[in-house]
Amino acid sequence: MAQDRRGEDYVTPIRRLLIGLLCLALALTFLVWRIDSPRVERFRAAVIDKVVPSFDWAMAPVTGLANLVADFQSYAQLAEQNQELRRELQRMRAWREAALQLDQENAKLRDLNNVRLDPELTHVTGVVLADSGGPFRQSVLLNVGARDGILDGWPAMDGIGLVGRISGVGQTTARVILLTDASSRIPVVIQPSGQRAVLTGDNTINPALDFIEDADVVRPGDRVVTAGDGGLFPPDLLVGQVALGTDRRLRARLAADYERLEFLRVLRSPETEQITDPGALIVPVVPEDTIPEPDVPDPTVPEALMEELAGGTNG
Repeated sequence: MAQDRRGEDYVTPIRRLLIGLLCLALALTFLVWRIDSPRVERFRAAVIDKVVPSFDWAMAPVTGLANLVADFQSYAQLAEQNQELRRELQRMRAWREAALQLDQENAKLRDLNNVRLDPELTHVTGVVLADSGGPFRQSVLLNVGARDGILDGWPAMDGIGLVGRISGVGQTTARVILLTDASSRIPVVIQPSGQRAVLTGDNTINPALDFIEDADVVRPGDRVVTAGDGGLFPPDLLVGQVALGTDRRLRARLAADYERLEFLRVLRSPETEQITDPGALIVPVVPEDTIPEPDVPDPTVPEALMEELAGGTNG
């Protein structure tokens, strides 16, 4: 215990002496650094030239740490700029998608405008609201209806060819039965041979061509247009081209793009004349009470005639 106390008695004064000398040196350095004199300035420059280069090794960690902090700040700025560029790129992609959709819609509308139709045929353009295609029914729903003057049976086209006909009209919507529907039957003409046929839907993308008058003169690639028979559709509306199916049946490769039905043009077909007068080909119906009774021969006439003949013979 005594030795520890004697050691503490020596350490304390030495510590105080060193602290005093350090404070004195710092005070002298401060005074020297603050004295405004050319001689002192030259002395300071000489001290800096001697001391500072020899402390490069000591300043290396500090310099590295400062560079690391600067690099981290630069990395943080780069990360923030990267996030901002990503957000900007996402917004640009959204605008690009919107521009592509508008461009496609404009192209479809331009295609609709390029379709050459009979000048007497007017049309109403509708947007496809829903596609109810299924294994047993092929149809789409349009946003035009009775308020737009739509009637059952009117044909509907896309930008190229015939799509189907109106079958069911609501106040603001109308349903279009596609040519591929199993209940669709329309008369067509195959050009240039002029053969007539019936386009029969069978729920496939290529409807069949039935009841062809002379199938030998029909070739794949021939043009198929509406015949206009019966006033169902206007004549010469493009349907598609003749193709030979895998079942060796003649089918129609439809010109309409059924994969992207967005806008349809409903043609206002001219009203067909309805015949209500049977004319002279059918015997008019006569009420039974006005039918005259047929003349019945008198059974006594032959007997009187025989008697007269007999009397003449006797005379």
